[in-house]
Amino acid sequence: MTTIANASSGVIGQPMLRREDPKLLSGEARFTDDLKIPGALWIGLVRSPFANAKIISIDTQDAKASPGIVAVYVASDLQSEWAGPIPSAWQVTPDMKSPAHYPLASGKANYVGDPVAVVVGNSPTEVADAVALVDVSYEELPAVVDLEEALTDANVIHEELGTNKCYVWELNPNPQGIEDAFKSAAHVVKERYIQQRLIPAAMEPRSVAVVPSPMGGDYTLYSATQIPHILKVMTALTVGISESKIRVIAPSVGGGFGSKLDVYPEELLCLALARKHKVPVRWTEERTEGAQATIQGRGQVQHIELAADKDGKLLGVRADIIADMGGYQQLITAGVPLLGAFLYHGAYHTPTYAFKCTGVYTNKTPTDAYRGAGRPEATYAIERAMDSLAKTVGVDPAEIRRRNFIPTESFPYNSPAGLVFDSGNYGPNLDQALTAVGYDTLRADQEKRRAEGSTKHLGIGLSFFVEMCGLAPSRVLASLNYAAGGWESATVRILPTSKVQVVTGTAPHGQGHETVWAMIVADKLGISVDDIEVLHSDTSIAPHGMDTYGSRSLSVGGSAVHIATERVLEKAQKIAAHLLEASEDDLEYQGGIFSVKGSPDKTMPLAAIAFEAFTAHNLPDGLEPNLEATTTWDPPNFTFPFGSHIAVVEVDEETGKVELLRYMAVDDCGPRVNPLIVEGQIHGGLAQGIGQALYEEAVYDSAGNLLNATFADYLLPSAAELPTFELGNTVTPSPTNPLGVKGIGEAGAIASPPAVMNAIVDALSHIGPIQIEMPASPERVWKAIQAVRA
Repeated sequence: MTTIANASSGVIGQPMLRREDPKLLSGEARFTDDLKIPGALWIGLVRSPFANAKIISIDTQDAKASPGIVAVYVASDLQSEWAGPIPSAWQVTPDMKSPAHYPLASGKANYVGDPVAVVVGNSPTEVADAVALVDVSYEELPAVVDLEEALTDANVIHEELGTNKCYVWELNPNPQGIEDAFKSAAHVVKERYIQQRLIPAAMEPRSVAVVPSPMGGDYTLYSATQIPHILKVMTALTVGISESKIRVIAPSVGGGFGSKLDVYPEELLCLALARKHKVPVRWTEERTEGAQATIQGRGQVQHIELAADKDGKLLGVRADIIADMGGYQQLITAGVPLLGAFLYHGAYHTPTYAFKCTGVYTNKTPTDAYRGAGRPEATYAIERAMDSLAKTVGVDPAEIRRRNFIPTESFPYNSPAGLVFDSGNYGPNLDQALTAVGYDTLRADQEKRRAEGSTKHLGIGLSFFVEMCGLAPSRVLASLNYAAGGWESATVRILPTSKVQVVTGTAPHGQGHETVWAMIVADKLGISVDDIEVLHSDTSIAPHGMDTYGSRSLSVGGSAVHIATERVLEKAQKIAAHLLEASEDDLEYQGGIFSVKGSPDKTMPLAAIAFEAFTAHNLPDGLEPNLEATTTWDPPNFTFPFGSHIAVVEVDEETGKVELLRYMAVDDCGPRVNPLIVEGQIHGGLAQGIGQALYEEAVYDSAGNLLNATFADYLLPSAAELPTFELGNTVTPSPTNPLGVKGIGEAGAIASPPAVMNAIVDALSHIGPIQIEMPASPERVWKAIQAVRA
């Protein structure tokens, strides 16, 4: 590859406003439910009110006779429409047990909200009225709700499996070493934590519309999805329509957080019924319906043990978790815990490591990826346990982390779990956070309050996270039995009039790809971002892609854009050298203009080269017309961003109320292409992580009923509950991609729950050994205080 001197124009690193926002803020953006589709039928789902029940009979006569109703179907009516069950893309072990999961339940419902019939009609209101008229007779069975009870198989949910256990996945590269570490340890810490279930609550509910072609045979599927390319493949396989006949478009998508990283029954039903009725078919989720019908996140019981020497240096880390699958497998349900399986030792060096996960079915909504997907769970366990180790050893929480950090000189670091951490410089990052928050002053204030007998206690909580993201490379995913790859595709073309089109396989839904991808190209080509259009989320325009999740977009998709831009520029350089009658090595490029070194009068702008490439009148021999390049980037490794987060809370021991006073985050995601977008991503992640720590939990009763399916009962933090976030950053480039970047979209959600919970425990540490699970509601905190004092 020929190096072009002075190619960068300084766009990268600038805090540019998102170009997507004017349409979103002015109401001009069009979401799936906004689409005007003449002649479309609507569907509504009849959902089980029981968590575990046999379906005795379904009477649809009254519903069929209801005004505006075209048809009502049960599972047996549509069985011939399916080429296979709803896909699960992650068979984590060869013997993993997975029940067949079809869009409509047949014979038995396995969670509250499990669809048992579908009503098709002319309007959503008529459909809703008819759904209420479908008479289903059930035989209710005992619900399996508790994870540890589920493992006993006292009540087996799926009789055909013979057990509630889905799989057991273990990672133990040195069994004797881990045993010896715990036998020889001066200190052993054993902790049990609960990762409660969370409702994703994206701003836009799920919505889908399928439009068949007038002549039949071709289908355009509009969906509020994160994964248009994956959805296209999976719907083709499930509904039995040629992939070449399906076009998937994700219009404006109002958030996802993993909840739209799935293939849902409603998408498959709309496609199958559009084929059956030969007219458009659509559906939009009701908010309360979504609390049960859209996947939920987290759901784990965690056991973690640390072995350390007398100074608190780790000798071994051992984790054993039970992961809640819910009633069925969704797209990557079983694999979510594995995304954290390699990180329960966190940012700390330990000679030995072992991890075990047992997946188990329950009569609850299926789980799947939710912001962070396995990484928040791992970080929570190790960061809470590190605070316990600090207390056991008798040192400050910051000191115990310093003693155990992976040394900077050890990177790339071969972790005991088998990963290679790309780069890290942890100590300076922590020091920056401690200095910025005024750590010593806060500790002095804490002691002053205690000495004065205050009942409002100050707590300072630390969390240091490292995550693996940029979901790739494909061969590593294959070793984990994941069905898809980790590559990403991009096309960059310079049009004859010198405007630039970028086609990306990523599918943004709030991440700002249109802005950032344009910045990457503008920086390399030396042109205005206003001259660049970014096309995405339409499988006919961008036929190749692996979509957006797992903080992969910039390091994988952005790198693909960068490489394609370089290749376009290399071709332009060949044309410029030919037309200027100079050697390629003698050319310089700056501000969109090629020039010959030492001959400032011999220049050619990129715009002129683009037109020359279009006319093809005078191109070098063997060079194809037009300036366009397509590349597929499959990275050699994950990226490993990291950071220090510090929460400062005030806990009122008389009421149990927790007030978050301050929050400091110093993140390292490598070079920041657009600092403004980075900060926005951190803010959003922090709100969700703090929500998990203090407010959010999907609460089920013993019968498997979700007790807080509305926002009147499911608490989400607003700006009023959150402080102004204080942000800093360090920069440690990744050597695994040409931009040196790492992910940031999930960082806030990963680091903040343990920071807040450590702060609460720290505030009350002088009272006694406080045990508090998330969310730390006033009632839960007050009861924990009373339990210590009893």
